[in-house]
Amino acid sequence: MVVLDITIVNIALPHIQTALGFSTENLSWVVNAYTLTFGGLLLLGGRTGDILGRKRVFVFGVLLFGLASLLGGLAQNSGQLMGARALQGVGAAIASPTALALITTTFREGPARNRAFGVFAAVSSSGGAIGLLAGGMLVEWLDWRWVLFVNVPIALAIGLLATRVLHESERRPGHFDLAGALLSTVGMVSLVYGFIRAAQDGWRDPLTLGSFGLAVVLLTLFVVNERRSVQPITPLHMFADRNRAASYGIMLFLACAIFGMFFFLTLFVQNVLDFSPLRAGLAFLPVSAVIAVGAGITSQLLPKFGPKPFMVGGALCSAAGLAWLTQTDVHSTYLGSILGPMLFFSLGMGLQFVSLTLTALSNVRDRESGAASGLLNTTQQVGGSLGLSILVTVFGTASRHEARSQLPAFMASASPEQRLFLQRTGQLPDPWGDQVLTAGVSSAFTVAALFALTGALIALFAIQVRPSDLARLQGRHTPTAA
Repeated sequence: MVVLDITIVNIALPHIQTALGFSTENLSWVVNAYTLTFGGLLLLGGRTGDILGRKRVFVFGVLLFGLASLLGGLAQNSGQLMGARALQGVGAAIASPTALALITTTFREGPARNRAFGVFAAVSSSGGAIGLLAGGMLVEWLDWRWVLFVNVPIALAIGLLATRVLHESERRPGHFDLAGALLSTVGMVSLVYGFIRAAQDGWRDPLTLGSFGLAVVLLTLFVVNERRSVQPITPLHMFADRNRAASYGIMLFLACAIFGMFFFLTLFVQNVLDFSPLRAGLAFLPVSAVIAVGAGITSQLLPKFGPKPFMVGGALCSAAGLAWLTQTDVHSTYLGSILGPMLFFSLGMGLQFVSLTLTALSNVRDRESGAASGLLNTTQQVGGSLGLSILVTVFGTASRHEARSQLPAFMASASPEQRLFLQRTGQLPDPWGDQVLTAGVSSAFTVAALFALTGALIALFAIQVRPSDLARLQGRHTPTAA
């Protein structure tokens, strides 16, 4: 459901932009309002499950997600929609880490857990496929609001089934690090806002500089708070394990690339290639199928070779796909320029997801599995928000430069109606607008490829294939470290 929500909303972005009057840069807040609260509160959500019991916390998070989806579908302006999306993020932050923790504590390390996480990755990718296809059908046949309404019956069904199927975990004593959650969430919101503000008003804008300054202060206070807290929201000793710390870093950069690819490709195929929402959803279906294939291959071969080959190879595959996408222009076609790169990128994601998840949650005590899974999800969501904001900044800079270069040709041949469109919206109409959008998207893909390449370098130089790790993957018992 969480993955479905990301992809289903991506398909609807152009229609949301038109209906509620978002600019292209501000449109990213439809994604970021969700992912920032999701990522910022994930650690608190994981901790809540450890203390209060994972089953009841999971059910509460799912139902809150459904309620927020209903409010989002009823939104009448951009502020109401972003508020509902933020509340969705709160629900997802409560439900998601407890789901991973329930898998971790239900299945022992070894083949059973490997298969469980392989199924988890396959279900996640199928959720993405359903979201893309369902989003296209709902937007084209009904209205963009239904991409949010559809979560309501899903959440109710999950809540009902969970109360009957799941077993409650043991409740553990502890307290909630509310100060850490607040500092990390507001600090990341300020950082992301700084990048998006820079895309619109430049790096010298006072609000841009103020946002970056506030982010530095708040995130520094967050680290200080975590070091002093008796029960921190982010147990810093989780980073003492070299492989686990590296897996968090790789996930961060992978998420930077993933969120950017979906966001900009969705705009490109609908605005430049003129795909309908349904056709756009169908165009992205191979992504989820190839991710599932990659995840299946990894879960089978991981016990023999360890996680490193899949992390390095997967990151390089994703980087190659993104580098290929930089060649898109206004004359590109789906089969000739989009499908091939998407398949490369998707295979890379599939190879990485299972290996990163198992590495991040390996060698963790049961009582801290919620915190470990929450930290992994946090790096994914925060990385996605931060990466998207950086890529939007790159997009904005490149598209403004292209618009200036296109302006003389536009003024020489534009009709009065086209001139009026520029005066009213501040944007060049098509076909000049397509050229501007394509230039910005191509530049964004260049930086996204560098994100994926950075993940490959971290895997190459930081990940170690240790005998104890292979033993756990093969189901041979080894003591669990702190």
